[in-house]
Amino acid sequence: MRPVSFPIRRHELYDLIDSGEGADVEFKRQFSSPEKIAREIIAFANTRGGYLLFGVDDDGTVVGVRSEKSELEEIEHAARWMIEPPVDIITENVHAGKGFYIVLVRVPESTAKPHVLVEYDSSGKRSKTQAGTGFVRFEDKSVQASREMMNVMRGQSPEGKPLKLTIGHNEKALFEYLERNNKITVEEFANLVNISRRRASKILVNLVRAGTLLIHAFEKTEFFTLVK
Repeated sequence: MRPVSFPIRRHELYDLIDSGEGADVEFKRQFSSPEKIAREIIAFANTRGGYLLFGVDDDGTVVGVRSEKSELEEIEHAARWMIEPPVDIITENVHAGKGFYIVLVRVPESTAKPHVLVEYDSSGKRSKTQAGTGFVRFEDKSVQASREMMNVMRGQSPEGKPLKLTIGHNEKALFEYLERNNKITVEEFANLVNISRRRASKILVNLVRAGTLLIHAFEKTEFFTLVK
């Protein structure tokens, strides 16, 4: 997440806007549902942090929002009650000139990954989805995290289980493949060495945790590359 001062200076705000949407910046023309806001916050917290700017169109045009307390409270509610574990955010109501206000939400990269979306049933009772739905940033989008990405984040947390890693036939075949082809998916690795997807996933996740491989988020899947 690119650094800005607190409170943000106007030139820094417009630098963020001029840079366009990306891995650490998301524009919103207006306030959306608390669930959609929670998904964006989760994605930033699970990746490298970022900024949500309300009152800015997708093309960077400042359209402004009403600086109403209730709208700011909705953002805080989403961060605290719709995310598990909750995410600490900073909100700023920034006067952007010509009567416009922009609501800036700063989401730091979390040390308590992975964060997941909390859902509520029809009676208003809080419940999580079956495995807890996580999100990460992919370029300028927030996408659902795969099982592999979630397991990588769990393994990197302070409460993660100690890593046990051995280099055998499967791992050697993987390294040789990556030297020739640069990247591989879980399914490709499973087929390469004729093992189950679950076992292939576990091996790849452990190699990421060991610092040997990198995992790259994609829109609907992930791929893995060697650390150069």
